[in-house]
Amino acid sequence: MARTRRGARWLAVALLVAALSAVAASCGGGDGGGESTEVEGLGSSLEEIQELAREEGQVNLVAWAGYVEDGSTDPDVDWVTGFESETGCQVNTKLGNTSDEMVTLMRTGQYDSVSASGDATLRLIAAGDVAPVDTDLIPNYADVFEALKDQPHNSVDGQMYGVPHGRGANLLMWRTDEVTPAPTSWSAVWDANSPHTGKVTAYDNPIYIADAALYLKATQPDLGIEDVYELDDTQFQAAVDLLKQQRQLVGKYWSLYTDEMANFKSGDSVLGTTWQIIANLLKAEDVPIEVTLPEEGSTGWSDTWMIDAEAANPNCAYLWMNHIISPE
Repeated sequence: MARTRRGARWLAVALLVAALSAVAASCGGGDGGGESTEVEGLGSSLEEIQELAREEGQVNLVAWAGYVEDGSTDPDVDWVTGFESETGCQVNTKLGNTSDEMVTLMRTGQYDSVSASGDATLRLIAAGDVAPVDTDLIPNYADVFEALKDQPHNSVDGQMYGVPHGRGANLLMWRTDEVTPAPTSWSAVWDANSPHTGKVTAYDNPIYIADAALYLKATQPDLGIEDVYELDDTQFQAAVDLLKQQRQLVGKYWSLYTDEMANFKSGDSVLGTTWQIIANLLKAEDVPIEVTLPEEGSTGWSDTWMIDAEAANPNCAYLWMNHIISPE
């Protein structure tokens, strides 16, 4: 029953995200998109923002683990102390373990900014939870990779709704003491005849439908899949069928990065999709794993720092967005 509910939830959320994409695409007007680039209380110049930030005195963030390092994890990695001294903004951070959790937290009105991933950004934009940003007030924005700017998940009609902060591929990870030879294809997690049945792991999130579509794009070209995030009915059903087939191989699904780490350390999982940071942390603990970018390519993630539409501390939030994308 749990697995049946998971499949129903994936379909429901996938349809919801598609609907919100249409809403977000239509919510902008004119060349700038959105209603305004001004958040109430935000200074009109960088100098005014800096002055007002000292009056605010704090910024409340929702972030992925590893995004607001303050030296407590590694004394050599501290992006917070200098910022606080320079701006007068005390940084308060709430870790979000999943995109769903981040959306929920932002809707409480208690947070000024969030490091939202592409499967959360459109939901926040469409609901009016986040505001457009004036990139002219964020000097370091000019140095962000152009390929991260003005994307369907972080802008509307050319109006940015945040500051891009990193991107990465979803990789294939395996335990080298359990899986030989080293896999080079995503078939390792999709093949119904896998010798690792029961020890394959997969990401428990609707966006994982795109991973199934990616494999089908390479192995069933007759489906005509061009964009793995935009599927017609036939393509979508093929992806769902592939996910149902994979379900027989999966021992444990993961959504929290700590869960996947625990499963690979215990050996309950020996093969599956992962993020680079998970691999780095496992290697640091001497867990025998390796990762690869399979021959079919991969899906990926792209995160954006966004500001609450009614942020209590918008000036500190703007200074944080500028700071966290700086070379330092």
